[in-house]
Amino acid sequence: MYEKRNDAPATDAPVHPLRGLTPAQFMALGGDAVVYVRPVDGQTLSTMIADAQFDDDELYQLVMSADGTPLLVTDTEDAVADWLGDKNLGLATVH
Repeated sequence: MYEKRNDAPATDAPVHPLRGLTPAQFMALGGDAVVYVRPVDGQTLSTMIADAQFDDDELYQLVMSADGTPLLVTDTEDAVADWLGDKNLGLATVH
């Protein structure tokens, strides 16, 4: 079996057009109405949110806006559902 690996960065890779949007352009597309939820461990959260402490081995639910701003950290999916219940937001899940 032959496996080719290319560790060199692609120089001619196309850049997705949404990457170049300004915050104002992103919000005009509805970027302020979409959030995503992903499970994340406490150690990772501690690097993302400096002024909070998390149990390194605990799994948390992180809700972030489409622009990457953390909105909610909780330890249960039910708490996420409760929080989203009264908000008019689109939900995307990250696998």
